[in-house]
Amino acid sequence: MKKAIEDLPLQKFISMHPYILGYFAPLVKQFLSKTITLGEWIRSLTDDDFEEVGMDRGQTVNYLQFLIRYFEERGKRTSVKTITVIGGTNKFGEPENVVFHVSAGEIICIVGPTGSGKSQLLADIECIADGDTPTGRKVLLNGQAADTTLRFSTENKLVAQISQNMNFVIDMTVWEFLTMHAQSRMVAQPSETVENMMVCANDLVGEKFSPDMPVTRLSGGQSRALMIADTALLSDSPVILIDEIENAGVDRQKALSLLMKEEKIVFMSTHDPLLAFLGSRRLVIQNGGIAKIIEASAKERDNLSRLQNMDVFMMQLRTRLRRGDSIDEKLYFSL
Repeated sequence: MKKAIEDLPLQKFISMHPYILGYFAPLVKQFLSKTITLGEWIRSLTDDDFEEVGMDRGQTVNYLQFLIRYFEERGKRTSVKTITVIGGTNKFGEPENVVFHVSAGEIICIVGPTGSGKSQLLADIECIADGDTPTGRKVLLNGQAADTTLRFSTENKLVAQISQNMNFVIDMTVWEFLTMHAQSRMVAQPSETVENMMVCANDLVGEKFSPDMPVTRLSGGQSRALMIADTALLSDSPVILIDEIENAGVDRQKALSLLMKEEKIVFMSTHDPLLAFLGSRRLVIQNGGIAKIIEASAKERDNLSRLQNMDVFMMQLRTRLRRGDSIDEKLYFSL
């Protein structure tokens, strides 16, 4: 196979595998107008050229073969259109007696008192439970039990989680961090993807940040905005779990709209009425179990618009406070 790849005309190889340009663009483009084979192209490169892409000459064909296999497997990746949660038992061993289905593009909100079991439900979904967690719940993908290799894959995780406590310890700039992630995901145009993530992240947070800022200096809100943008635009995970982002310092409505636009399935634990009303359904957790499923009604949708107006009013006050304004006038707000 190695010899067969080396004998391919470079132009034909790139047309068959255009994503290769994302990794070797500076070294390939100057040769695309020439009639040479892939092997001849590799032999024409200097040691400095290989140092620029971080590998030696002997690794090149092996790496190209790895990229081909990776993108072929990526194309076969499981597409999650629906998730089904089959109830188990609560803390007292009482059956939940629930089965509910969630479709791509849908937001499901999880509400209940602190300590009621909201995080355990998120944990069951994250591990695609198969009756092997404390609750005994089962989670089906597209109506079927997930294969063991799919459940425990570290390379192609189906579920991503965004929590309220996110801190960086790596010594890199925001641009370097996002670029490294984009390259590890093998996107065809890493720089363009990073630029889009920067725009989205800054659109979610009040205090803008630059790509050359060290990630360790980001505030809590900036960190979460960055990871929300990263999850929406770069992560392959079709299922997103959000654990109480109401105090995260980000524009919650924009964040959810961004995730919905990408047709993700979103499960969100929250105490915030605005966020709770944004979901199509609410799972009410009591004593470690799903006690009730509430469908959003027309009256709740009407209340949502009122809450959104209230939220805009509060955000305007926060903006004034941040820039040092005095707020000594009598405040009026109408629902």
